[in-house]
Amino acid sequence: MSSRSLEDKIKEVGNPVDMLRNAQIGPYEFPIKSEFSNWRDEQEAWNKTAVLFDQSYHMTDHYIEGPDVKRLLKDLGINSFETFGRNKAKQLVVCNYDGYVIGDAILFGLEEDKVNIVNRPVAGNWVQFHAETGGYDVKVDKDDRALDNTGVRKGYRFEVQGPNAWEILEKVNGGPIEGFKFFGMGEITIAGRKVRALRHGMAGAAGLELFGPYEEREDIRGAILEAGRDLGLLEAGSKTYSTVAHESGWIPSPLPAIFTGDKMKAFREWLPADGFEANGSLGGSMVSDNVEDYYLTPWDLGYGHILKFDHDFIGREALEKMKDQPHRKKMTLVWEPEDVIRIFASLFNDGDRFKFMDMPASHYATYPYDMVVKGDRQVGISCYPVYTSNYRRWISLCMLDESVANVGDELEIVWGEPGGGSDKPVVERHIQTRVRAKVTDCPISKTAREVYRKNP
Repeated sequence: MSSRSLEDKIKEVGNPVDMLRNAQIGPYEFPIKSEFSNWRDEQEAWNKTAVLFDQSYHMTDHYIEGPDVKRLLKDLGINSFETFGRNKAKQLVVCNYDGYVIGDAILFGLEEDKVNIVNRPVAGNWVQFHAETGGYDVKVDKDDRALDNTGVRKGYRFEVQGPNAWEILEKVNGGPIEGFKFFGMGEITIAGRKVRALRHGMAGAAGLELFGPYEEREDIRGAILEAGRDLGLLEAGSKTYSTVAHESGWIPSPLPAIFTGDKMKAFREWLPADGFEANGSLGGSMVSDNVEDYYLTPWDLGYGHILKFDHDFIGREALEKMKDQPHRKKMTLVWEPEDVIRIFASLFNDGDRFKFMDMPASHYATYPYDMVVKGDRQVGISCYPVYTSNYRRWISLCMLDESVANVGDELEIVWGEPGGGSDKPVVERHIQTRVRAKVTDCPISKTAREVYRKNP
């Protein structure tokens, strides 16, 4: 680990915004094969038949065990933990002292005194920091994502999703699968092995996230593929995986609210200068010298429904003051096809061109923040533009002022970075343009929306 810290790096650069906007890495990486067939068919499979996602490599696992596990989680998470325990899971959200989101992750209750925090490393790192410095009787075993890992991953992680997913899973299990509630966990049998699983439904239909020892990975994968051969199951590569959050309405990576504040200094000094938080890149048309303008609240990210004031936690006092204030609303923007075509047509210009839109995902920074405007007034933030073959449109997730967060409202997205770009190597010289967009529901998938609303 680097002897320099994130705090040292910020002091050297002078402004965390400059550090982030000129960071040399691009979007978050998914280190798996880019396509197994083609990303169009793979996208449509999760909506029409079934898809197998390999999540074994891109997420960090923080295994935390000990008698103080639940106390640690309650001190940090905005969620309620009254019913949490073995074979339960939840979307863990952690905030700084001012009530702004540091990160989120899926929290797996492996045992009554053992959990696994799974996602990009930010939320898990915050929990690990407090586990190590806060006097809790717990131990932490961190299994870094593959890009930061010098060894073999401890576990595999697969996800089977789509309308045919349950039939495939029951086929591979050798019989009916029962007892799985939404975001509940249990076991099924695959290739003669007991496999733990979490039930959720990214595509709106019931599916499972499966995990176990890494050495069993190939046997489990092969059995699932064989069971799904006649039911339209496709393996999905990194191109497809980089677009799935957008149809299901999840904002993958908010800028962590850690770069300012005296109370957060100890965490910044604990984080290494060569770590994820110190090297993520900030991109897009929204530009401010104040990094706190990029901080987001739980309501911005659609987590207002899981915020519970039934326990004391870091950020509670600030969030209680915020709760009755206006909040941005998470929605989906459908980009006007004519304007997108105009952007692609500029590739053939002799002179100025617009910012390139890579397909199917055009988020070129770790934290993409584009301005949403109505006239000359910014009314929100657009992030993670992708093309979805299921809707034959470019869409992006957004956080909008309540006054314009109505289905059918017409707004504009400012596409491209000001001044022709930044020092990020993934950003070519270009000029900004505006893209018309229409507001629609989030998630955009009706079936996913109805399932999530019934199972919040």
